[in-house]
Amino acid sequence: MILSNGVVRTMEPSLPTAGALAIAGDRIAGGVGTHELALPSPDRVDLRGRCVLPAFTDAHVHFPTWSLARRDAQLDGASSLAEALDRVRSHRPSGEWLRGHGWRDAEWSEHPSRTALDTVTGETPAALWSKDYHSLWLNSAALSRAGGDLDLPGGVVERDAAGEPTGVLREESAWRFRERFVTVAEDEWVTATRDGIKTANARGVGAIHDKDGWLGAHTIFGRIHEGGGLSMRVWQSLPAEHVTRLGELGVRSRLGDDYLRLGYLKTFMDGTLGSQTAWMLDGSGVRITSGDELEALIRAGAAAGWPVAVHAIGDRANREALDAFAATREAWAPLGLRQRIEHAQCLDQADVGRFAELGVACSIQLSHAPSDRDLAERFWGDRLEGTYASRSLLESGAVVANGSDAPVEELDPLAGICAGVL
Repeated sequence: MILSNGVVRTMEPSLPTAGALAIAGDRIAGGVGTHELALPSPDRVDLRGRCVLPAFTDAHVHFPTWSLARRDAQLDGASSLAEALDRVRSHRPSGEWLRGHGWRDAEWSEHPSRTALDTVTGETPAALWSKDYHSLWLNSAALSRAGGDLDLPGGVVERDAAGEPTGVLREESAWRFRERFVTVAEDEWVTATRDGIKTANARGVGAIHDKDGWLGAHTIFGRIHEGGGLSMRVWQSLPAEHVTRLGELGVRSRLGDDYLRLGYLKTFMDGTLGSQTAWMLDGSGVRITSGDELEALIRAGAAAGWPVAVHAIGDRANREALDAFAATREAWAPLGLRQRIEHAQCLDQADVGRFAELGVACSIQLSHAPSDRDLAERFWGDRLEGTYASRSLLESGAVVANGSDAPVEELDPLAGICAGVL
């Protein structure tokens, strides 16, 4: 196939643009000159002045979760509790659970509660994720499934004046509830993910770094791959708690093929800005993993041949993560392991240059900055200089990769580019 009569942006400094491009099977054959254009070809595409780019890589996406969430009640942008409840009322669940996502209550005059949700859901169990996926809003029918077993380290159970759960769980409490009760059949995951791949391809996405290892995403992608439907490359995470077992089995990072490859271990330092659980230097927030615990994990990962990707939002979480990578650098740097911090949303100025110094990549989400602007100004008003400091990180020499964090934001590479440039 030959693409001609357009602008081909190669991303190669020695030849940044070309007027045409030849494709042979699954390979770019190179630029096209007068001789090649004169050859007979059954497949020729007239670009009519349009632009051709290499496919985008989304460096942080919860792909099966995003794919499935497109079928759920959409609560993003709801400006009040009443509006959110109206959207839930009009949604028709496809299975046992009524699922939804996207609510953000920081500006609501009334906050989520099980009693409010009961009025529009009745006896159907309902589980509604916040926009950042770190808080879960449940109705009474859903809460009853746990029989009061909701508390655990690193989790938050919101309670009313009488000590009863309000219906909002955060961090580990929310994730544990999901794992125990809000189950989805594997066939449903596969069907939704297959549809999601088609949408991602249509938006120019050709590769992803997936964060859904906790739900067995490698199996979902594997089933699609076996049927010949995996039309993008997947760099797959696995839960960090599996590191010992992976070492015992001798399974190392990069196992797989050109389309599906096991890549890295994923863990969490803290919560999020939206749920007000980010771990901050002033002592506020929720600590999910301590610096010492992360240091031990990094060493275990290096011994087993695995890099670590750690979620860190608050300035304390990022500092503790950087300290852990610094303390273990002799164990992982000689192995060429690409360690990374996911989000890096709020940094103390003293820590901005440490990413480049240590060789730790910044996996950021440019589209979070405009989405979170009002919340950042409200809760981090005295720390804005180091908040969403993408330009400073880039100019420091750090490796910076952009992702969508879908379904937190929409999987749309152009939206991220616009957020970073405009």
